[in-house]
Amino acid sequence: MIKVLIVDDSPVQRELLQEILTQDPEISVIGMACDGEEGVTEALAKKPDIITMDIHMPKMNGIEATRKIMSLRPIPIIIISASSSETEVSSAFEALEAGAIAIEEKINFVVDNTKKLIETIKLMAEIKMVRRLDYSKKNKMKTKVVLENQSLNIRAIAMGVSTGGPPVLQEIFKNLPENFPPILVVQHITPGFLQGLSDWLTQTTKKTIKIATHGEKINANQIYFAPENYHMGINTLSKIVLSTDEPENGHRPSVSFLFRSFAEHFGNQSLGILLTGMGHDGAEGLKKMKDTGAFTIAQDKKSSTIFGMPSEAIALNAVSKIFSPLEISNFITHQIRTCQ
Repeated sequence: MIKVLIVDDSPVQRELLQEILTQDPEISVIGMACDGEEGVTEALAKKPDIITMDIHMPKMNGIEATRKIMSLRPIPIIIISASSSETEVSSAFEALEAGAIAIEEKINFVVDNTKKLIETIKLMAEIKMVRRLDYSKKNKMKTKVVLENQSLNIRAIAMGVSTGGPPVLQEIFKNLPENFPPILVVQHITPGFLQGLSDWLTQTTKKTIKIATHGEKINANQIYFAPENYHMGINTLSKIVLSTDEPENGHRPSVSFLFRSFAEHFGNQSLGILLTGMGHDGAEGLKKMKDTGAFTIAQDKKSSTIFGMPSEAIALNAVSKIFSPLEISNFITHQIRTCQ
């Protein structure tokens, strides 16, 4: 039985969440809190398997409550956010930075919406321990990562990430050098939050980040995200290709779709990076990149919120090296040269 604690200042939302979640025989709501301060107290006392957390609440907001819980007793926290509000979306990503592991939309009576939340709770509850990745307090000494005698000539970088991704992307992007190859990213994320993610990363990393459009030519020093519900790839002319082909590994966009296109068109002039996330999307695609001579990286277990995707790639012998987020930035800084 999965024990859930609901933290929300709206009585209507609390009751609705309780009613919906308890319809599933595998879920039990063991408590409800009306503000962040009470949420912290209940989390420590009742030891739930997972917490659903509102953001804007009296006494203590969801961001501070998340930070407090993650410092005292790490528990998987899902942020329940209203994606229509720009302020709400920005706050949701601050909560992820504080240690929450996923964002879901405010619950409503749409069947798909409620089904997705239940599925997320079941998946996230399987995480036995979630660490607060407080990168701001980590040692920022940039130890040079040297693996080759010569720099790698890279046309572009392909990056795939899922659960736990936003803070990791933030750490990598903000430590990139002034000049770097184009970076194409597939991030599995709740619909409605991609633009907010792009805006938040732009603001916090000071890099040029955008959502990709079909047919645009990629440029150095820019980061491109796959749009919602579109696969993203690249062609030999360095132009972005968007596709509505069937989902792969349960996802559209799929990381493997991106990696395969890099293997086909850029080969050994590409770098593939697979980051934190549940499942196996990207593992086979990364293997194809490595088989064509590309250099491939997986995020290490210690820094991953969920080691699923990287571990699957490692098991397939698809990975050249295993790095932390800061080591990835250092590697790009010291050993990657942009070629056109």
